[in-house]
Amino acid sequence: MPERRTVALVTLGCARNEVDSEELAGRLAADGWELVEDASDADVAVVNTCGFVEAAKKDSVDALLEANDLKDHGRTQAVVAVGCMAERYGKDLAEALPEADGVLGFDDYADISDRLQTILNGGIHASHTPRDRRKLLPISPAERQDAVVALPGHAQEPEPAPADLPEGVAPVSGPRAPLRRRLGTSPVASVKLASGCDRRCSFCAIPSFRGSFISRRPSDVLGETRWLAEQGVKEVMLVSENNTSYGKDLGDIRLLETLLPELADVDGIERIRVSYLQPAEMRPGLIDVLTSTPKVAPYFDLSFQHSAPGVLRAMRRFGDTDSFLELLDTIRSKAPYAGARSNFIVGFPGETEADLAELERFLTGARLDAIGVFGYSDEDGTEAVGYGDKLDADTIAERLAHISQLAEELTSQRAEERVGETLQVLVESVEATEDESRAVGRAAHQAPETDGQVLFTAREGLVPGRMVEAKAVGTEGVDLVAECRELAEVAR
Repeated sequence: MPERRTVALVTLGCARNEVDSEELAGRLAADGWELVEDASDADVAVVNTCGFVEAAKKDSVDALLEANDLKDHGRTQAVVAVGCMAERYGKDLAEALPEADGVLGFDDYADISDRLQTILNGGIHASHTPRDRRKLLPISPAERQDAVVALPGHAQEPEPAPADLPEGVAPVSGPRAPLRRRLGTSPVASVKLASGCDRRCSFCAIPSFRGSFISRRPSDVLGETRWLAEQGVKEVMLVSENNTSYGKDLGDIRLLETLLPELADVDGIERIRVSYLQPAEMRPGLIDVLTSTPKVAPYFDLSFQHSAPGVLRAMRRFGDTDSFLELLDTIRSKAPYAGARSNFIVGFPGETEADLAELERFLTGARLDAIGVFGYSDEDGTEAVGYGDKLDADTIAERLAHISQLAEELTSQRAEERVGETLQVLVESVEATEDESRAVGRAAHQAPETDGQVLFTAREGLVPGRMVEAKAVGTEGVDLVAECRELAEVAR
């Protein structure tokens, strides 16, 4: 009998990382590794790191150190870093953090089982030297599909599925579809639509370590969605660094408009959600599909970042307060209850008090359901690092606190506006505490993790994965309190 090998995957960061972890889990399970939830029960703890901003990098380092402590108390024999931070810093991270027994980049994902076995046996796998992954793909988007480059979420070379796949591991459904195994039982799962980004925002380092934009083929996205439906998934969230660019390297920039109705028709899927949309790339046809297609959530995760024209130009972005408000008005003229959220950076180099006031004007008029606010910090390898006119840390902190408080007030007000609305809510959990028990779900305007929730007034008859009609009857901050209409009618 083969020796038992156990592995735990600890995932930090965004939904894209969660998909990457499930790809790694699929490959490891297919090669005989036993997946366990608790890192203390694993021979190898794999930490899928985030390398986006300083706070996320700190969280990643803390997670690696915490996993390393298990080597003194549990079964754990090795701790391995993967993900964006590992890819971005490579051997530099390995030297700075000797507690990690291995630092693996994206090029190692296809051979993850062998890499972990080598490390578990006491061997050393040399960490990679970081490089700009944009240079690995052709400049012309149309030429990228045939390039053989390691892209998490894409299997770039045809690879036959193992003869005896473990239960719960997705078979390879096409030449660019990786193995995947779900890590958890949530009725919601993300599907990668594409990887990388061709935008050159002056504050963002993601393209340098995620690479240039490349779409997955529609057949692979559909195949993975069908498999997820078979696993009990009810809502699929399409993720990438920029979903509005989907299809440009496949010869059809409007490919998302035709793909969405096909995904919505997959048996068992109740809702399709699209994330990461660029305001400057929003097309009338895409807005129409997002606001009128049954089972496609009228949800707009728009990356505004700021609204003062001068700050946006310094960020290498486009738009202004009035054009952004016009975009939101257009969306709501087609779907009055559409959800809208965004993230914003305050304290960007050169940001004036007038710029901050302009951002306040936009936020006040935008009626966003969720707002993320971040204080600017220099990121290695970005254009903004070399900018002059930097704001001091105290000023950035003051502006961050001010806009964060405003955002909290505005999103709470927006939630109150939704009282009385009829909602289609996907029940995600039934929670029980010493004091109470209630069901929790999300409506169409609420994405997982980043937005608010729906809290039901009663839990009877509600189970995870059930889509129900409910009426918003109150609020708790950004969360809605709702009464399930279906159950109320049964009670009568």
